[in-house]
Amino acid sequence: MAKSKEKTSIEKVLEFVKKNNIKFVDFKFMDFPGQWQHFTIPVSEFDADSFVDGYGFDGSSLRGWKIINESDMLIIPDANTMFVDPFVKEPTISLICDVHEPATKEKYSRCPRNIAQKAEAYLKSTGIADTAYFGPEAEFFIFDDVRFDSTPNSAFYYIDSEEGRWNSGSDLGPNLGYRPRYKEGYFPVPPTDALNDLRNEMVLKLQDMGIRVEAQHHEVASGGQCEIDMRFESLLKSADQLLMFKYVTKNTAKAFGKTVTFMPKPIAGDNGSGMHINTSLWKKGKPLFAGGGYAGLSDEGLYFIGGILKHAHSLLAITSPLTNSYKRLVPGFEAPVRLAYSQSNRSAAIRIPMYSSNPKAKRIEFRCPDPSANPYLAFAAVMMAGLDGIINRIEPGEPLDKNIYDMSPEELQFVPTTPESLEEALRALEADHDYLLKGDVFTEDVIRTWIDYKMAKEVKPLAVRPHPYEFEMYFDV
Repeated sequence: MAKSKEKTSIEKVLEFVKKNNIKFVDFKFMDFPGQWQHFTIPVSEFDADSFVDGYGFDGSSLRGWKIINESDMLIIPDANTMFVDPFVKEPTISLICDVHEPATKEKYSRCPRNIAQKAEAYLKSTGIADTAYFGPEAEFFIFDDVRFDSTPNSAFYYIDSEEGRWNSGSDLGPNLGYRPRYKEGYFPVPPTDALNDLRNEMVLKLQDMGIRVEAQHHEVASGGQCEIDMRFESLLKSADQLLMFKYVTKNTAKAFGKTVTFMPKPIAGDNGSGMHINTSLWKKGKPLFAGGGYAGLSDEGLYFIGGILKHAHSLLAITSPLTNSYKRLVPGFEAPVRLAYSQSNRSAAIRIPMYSSNPKAKRIEFRCPDPSANPYLAFAAVMMAGLDGIINRIEPGEPLDKNIYDMSPEELQFVPTTPESLEEALRALEADHDYLLKGDVFTEDVIRTWIDYKMAKEVKPLAVRPHPYEFEMYFDV
């Protein structure tokens, strides 16, 4: 008896829609800076042709994209990305989409998801590896109250958290006193960790959406800093899942009457939120970073580190892409500000985890990035920098197996530092981006648009506005 033909992913989506009485289909796609956008159609407007013809939208209304006289664009859903949306009242599936040019049906060169797909194709074309795995550790804050405003004659922000140490003296009727101390929020049990149940609810929703979660815990900072660790996946899938992760954490918190931010440094004087990127290359099912060198690394693993360290200044313009990112990358708060590598050393920009001797677990951890990054661009850029290191056999130099925070200025004078501002990182990207252009992964247009957008929309507007703390320092001059 002949075997039945296996259903395609499109057929599986259409069958699921029919069997589960789905009412709406929500299309999610990425804008240029890194925020998910969406629109929804009734299921009556959804069929197999949706995956070929796509749906039109106005590209001029999205940040960093088309001008108004050439604004027509298409999104075409990827059938492999379907999940049931747990935050919509009526039965709804979500599909992640690629952005296309309507006249040619070619993928739009500034579509971040397209850049990630081109990065995976370029990796295979090199013959070095066929898969790049990424495991992001995205930290975030959960707050109870957030207010901010900026006008020509005023500017302020106010954030609050029931578990913030600053509330130890507040009259909360009663104040029960269990709050993490500043820089001591790592792993306390409840009741000091007041957010365990909320994180568990986030984990359950992530699992329902098909995302494997390894652990959840409180992070170092007081005031609601948390982390949920997802299992590593291939570059594109990991980026897709990180956006699902943000969607789940924000909407679950909202259902609990709280709010989530991935802003890197929302609290002065305590640790900021990073996104340590764990990555490794594989070929034909075998890990390429395991070997007999330093920390159990292969030559490929060491050269990969060399590429990241060489291009770190320009790379951070993409992986640490906010002006606020560089308020996190300062000494004293566990953020890595020295461009060095080391085994098990969390004060270095690149750490080689030593938890396991299994070659399959051998990876590097790039610790400078933060969760404000556009994951498609960030993961692609990290891989391209590392591949440049392998192709050109870039030595990473000697490891730094010391606590960098305790080293003297004399010892540190030859250890390069991260950029001190987004503008400095963008200038570095302007001068150093040839490694990103290989395989047409990034294009000159993408790099130029990224730099121009960030300078015009973020760097310059902040530079010309008085800062509230300047009144503290200067009002009485």
